[in-house]
Amino acid sequence: MASLLQPDRVIYLVRGEKKTRSPLSQLYFCRYCSELRSLECVSHEVDSHYCPSCLENMPSAEAKLKKNRCANCFDCPCCMHTLSTRATNIPAPMPDDPTKTTMKKAYYLACGFCRWTSRDVGMADKSVASGGWQEPENPHTQRINKLIEYYQQLAQRERQERDRKKMARRRQCMPMAFSQHTIHVVEKYGLGTRLQRQRAGAPLSSLAGLTLKEGEDQKEIIIEPAQALDEVEPLPEDCYTRPINLPEVTTLRQRLLQPDFQPSGASQLHPKHKHLLMKRSLRCRESQVLLTLTNPVENLTHVTLVACEEGDPEDVNSTAKVMVPTKELVLAGKDAAADYDELAEPQDFQDDPDVVAFRKSNKIGFFIKVVPQKEGDTDVLVSFKIRHDFRNLAAPIRPNEEAGDATTEAIWLTHHVELSLGPLAP
Repeated sequence: MASLLQPDRVIYLVRGEKKTRSPLSQLYFCRYCSELRSLECVSHEVDSHYCPSCLENMPSAEAKLKKNRCANCFDCPCCMHTLSTRATNIPAPMPDDPTKTTMKKAYYLACGFCRWTSRDVGMADKSVASGGWQEPENPHTQRINKLIEYYQQLAQRERQERDRKKMARRRQCMPMAFSQHTIHVVEKYGLGTRLQRQRAGAPLSSLAGLTLKEGEDQKEIIIEPAQALDEVEPLPEDCYTRPINLPEVTTLRQRLLQPDFQPSGASQLHPKHKHLLMKRSLRCRESQVLLTLTNPVENLTHVTLVACEEGDPEDVNSTAKVMVPTKELVLAGKDAAADYDELAEPQDFQDDPDVVAFRKSNKIGFFIKVVPQKEGDTDVLVSFKIRHDFRNLAAPIRPNEEAGDATTEAIWLTHHVELSLGPLAP
């Protein structure tokens, strides 16, 4: 048995998109495809954010507003461990008689690992246990906020210009008669707003080719580029001769953890709000898709699905592998009266629940499994063959005496089907 401290002594081979070898403690088992999966073989979905200290949950939108930080928990700026709130009694003057003192509770932050406290940097004690701790103000906050607003406005303009070109391209491709008729229908039934507002929050003026006047709806943001300095501040004269006291100098890791200040001395360190962690769902990329098949004829139809073989000349656009059901699907004939009869007894076809999801009249819903092979913005497109029987309905109603009562012979037809499932979810 491998040691718990040496997990790499026994490794497993995972045959996913990339063949990887990892210990069992770093692998996952998919209960749908019964295969071992690694982190590279699964898709990651964020469920929610939470604080690892107080375990407070919050949605992604709220976590984004709080910059992925917890408002009540802090990290030690020296050793990065979680700070705890300590209580102590301090003398305070009585409100009735200032000459007399009384003991009052005060709270401060302390690290149980390196013994750092908020008193070391001159932070005042608080009269309450949570919230309201003094935080240094970033001198570049105004500049950073202005840059964020500028780039948000720039991104909105680029999005509007892209939508306007898309609408203009559609108008050029539309025939003149159809275009005039469509515009008349849009104006008559008031569909312009719904057709133009393709995306939530997109202004109508952007899709119509209009531009907002400066100061009418939003103010133009202009930023000035930073000026280069001709001369830099010289180093102090005793820079190379002054003895260094290591406990008073911050390490490189301590400076990088506070990039907005980058303190050079230990007396300038301030506690940082604790980073939020994510609850993730790891899902196997072998997705399950529900398809619906309808029988348009009155006869019983048998359908068989077959995956395209490797090297099939007709399979040129596929971006994913597909696993179709191996069993034959039987579809009931179309019955117009049965569509309106809710009390009609369903026919017993003895369907496999792992293959057939539902059956109603001449419709059937079944599952297929899709494994995307290409990542990015490309659509997931699968190809397969569908084979079904067909009976010629143009045969004479009254068979002649020579044919007798022989039924029409079934013809088996095979079609190549390409199915677009849209882009791959991130």
